[in-house]
Amino acid sequence: MSSQLDDDILGNALLDFLNNRHNEDENLLVTSDIGEKDLYPVHHFFRGFNDLPAAEKKAIRLCEGKILDVGAGGGVHSLILQETGFDVTAIDISPGCVAAMNQLGVKRTLCTDFFELSPNMRFDTILLLMNGLGIVGEKEKLPLFFEKAHQLLFPGGQLLLDSSDIHYMYEEEDGSVRSDLSKSYYGEVTYQMYYNHAKGKPFTWLYMPFEELDSFARQHGFKGTLIADHDHHYLAKFTFS
Repeated sequence: MSSQLDDDILGNALLDFLNNRHNEDENLLVTSDIGEKDLYPVHHFFRGFNDLPAAEKKAIRLCEGKILDVGAGGGVHSLILQETGFDVTAIDISPGCVAAMNQLGVKRTLCTDFFELSPNMRFDTILLLMNGLGIVGEKEKLPLFFEKAHQLLFPGGQLLLDSSDIHYMYEEEDGSVRSDLSKSYYGEVTYQMYYNHAKGKPFTWLYMPFEELDSFARQHGFKGTLIADHDHHYLAKFTFS
């Protein structure tokens, strides 16, 4: 693998695909500090509604009112909601992803971090999918996350997100649990993306079991409801209580 660094691996891959510069042998490789390696064909980020996992379909059906799609990537969910008639704002920190969404016809996009959104913006639904809790990055940032969500939601609004309990990934064959003393929290996973002879900067993604996240949310005024739970992955709704 090349040592060439690129700040926008995913965005470049999506734009190459949309503009017919994509080589089928140049898929997106994602590695992690827990030893996982996954290869994603770029068209994975341009699926239609029928190709989405059941939890994502459920989340889209639960959306209401004015919607904020956080970490929108290629804009899959935003496009589906927009075509259904919803007012959707799609945000991503990747300029390439935002350019791809614009090219595909997402009407309202912003290249920004969730935590930097204007406090004057308001939504009925905040949507974070594809293990969307991950954008928080670190467990210690959860108070800021819920504070920002409360700031951005209309009264009675909802936060829809999915995540995974990855505790099983630390289990050994004999049933013991491997401990990584370098981590402050086991659900903080560092990833790195590779595409077209370049590698992206490492980034941290947060995973947390529903029960733990709900307990934390209640300390900050939110109440969680488990919507779907399958094979260590879940969809949940949080409302301000």
